[in-house]
Amino acid sequence: MKNFSMLAKTFKGLEEVLAQELIELGANDVLIERRAVSFMGDKALLYRANLCLRTAIRILVPIASFKAKDTDALYKQLKALDWSKYMTVNNTFAIDATVYSESFRNSRFVTYRVKDAIVDYWSERVNQRPNVSVQNPDLTINIHIANEQVTLSLDSSGESLHKRGYRVATTEAPVNEVLAAGMLLMAGWHGQSDFYDPMCGSGTLLIEAALIARNIAPGVFRQSYAFEKWPDFDADLWNEIYNDDSHEREFTHHIYGSDASFYAIQQATKNIKSAGVQKDIELKQVRMEELKDLSSLHPFIPSPLVMMNPPYGERLKSNKEMEDLYGAIGTALKHQFTGATAWIISSNAEAMKCIGLKPSKKYRLLNGELDCQFNKYELFQGKRNEAHLHS
Repeated sequence: MKNFSMLAKTFKGLEEVLAQELIELGANDVLIERRAVSFMGDKALLYRANLCLRTAIRILVPIASFKAKDTDALYKQLKALDWSKYMTVNNTFAIDATVYSESFRNSRFVTYRVKDAIVDYWSERVNQRPNVSVQNPDLTINIHIANEQVTLSLDSSGESLHKRGYRVATTEAPVNEVLAAGMLLMAGWHGQSDFYDPMCGSGTLLIEAALIARNIAPGVFRQSYAFEKWPDFDADLWNEIYNDDSHEREFTHHIYGSDASFYAIQQATKNIKSAGVQKDIELKQVRMEELKDLSSLHPFIPSPLVMMNPPYGERLKSNKEMEDLYGAIGTALKHQFTGATAWIISSNAEAMKCIGLKPSKKYRLLNGELDCQFNKYELFQGKRNEAHLHS
C-alpha cells in the first residue's frame, strides 16, 4: 500500500506521548509539531491510528498545500483542485477552519470561500450543488492558514477521538478521555501495579487505566469514523484491523476508585459497565478526609499508582475549602500511601501548595481552557534522602 503524509492533533503537553504511540504503531518520519504530530504511513496505519491512538484528538490527511495572499487567491486555488478524488456531488460536506494570519482575519469568511470554491467546482461540471451539513457530513474538510501558508486536509476521524463511545453518564467537570490517557502514559502506566483514583468522579481515569492495562484499543466502542464514507474506503481491511484483538493482554493487578459523592459512584459504575471493564475496577464511596488507611478501601491493596483530578475551585468554592481539601490530600498521601507514587493535576497553584509535598516532576497541561500543573510525588517512608540511602 502507498504511504502518505498524516497529522495527528492533540492537546498541549501531550505531543511527546503521542509521538511515542505513533512509533509503537509503526509510523514513519514521526515529527513533533505544535499540538500535533506529523507522520507517514499507509491506509492500514490510518485506520489503526484512529482506532488505537489514546492521545490523538483527530487524524488529518493533507491533500494540498499552497500560499495565498487573500480570500480571492484562496478561492482560485481551491476551485482548481480535483474534488472528484474525494467526493461526489451527492456527498454532504463541512468545513473546519483554523486561521493564524493578518491577511485572513475572519475565519468564518474563510469557511464561506472554501464552501464557494467546492460548490462552484461541481456546479460548473455537473450543474448540481453538493450540500453543506454540520451534523454528520460525508466529508469534513480542515483548512489551516498560518500567515499566507494554506494547508488543506481531510478529517479521517469525524467526531473528536476523545469521544470513545463508552461514556453513558457524567458528573460535573469530567476529565477529557484523551487527557486522562495522556496523563496515565506520562506516568508510565501500563498495568504493572494496582491503580487508585481517590476522586474518581465519573470514572474516566479508571476506565482509561483499565484499557491501557489490557491494551484494548480505545476506539472499539465508537459507532463510526469519517474515513468509512471516503470513496477509497477498504471495508475488508477495516474489518480485519477492527476485529484483531491479538494485542490485548492479561492484567493481573486491580484498579480502585473512590469518591465522596454517591452520585459520582453511580455514574462511574454505569460508564465502567459500558466499557466492559467492571471485573478490573472496584468502587467505594469514601471522602478524602475519611481515608485513614488503604485498608478502608480494600484490605489487600498494596502500594498502587495513585492519580487524581481534584476540584480546582473554579466553581465558586472558597479558598478555605480548597486549602482544606488539598491539605487533606497531602495528609492522606503522606500517612497512608507510603511507597506509592502519586500524580495530581490542578489549575489551582495556590491550593497545590497546601498538599505540603515537594513534587519530583512538574508538567504543564491544558484541561479544557485551564492551564494546569501535573505533578508527580514520590511518597517515601521517612525523609526523602533517608529513603534513597536505604534503597
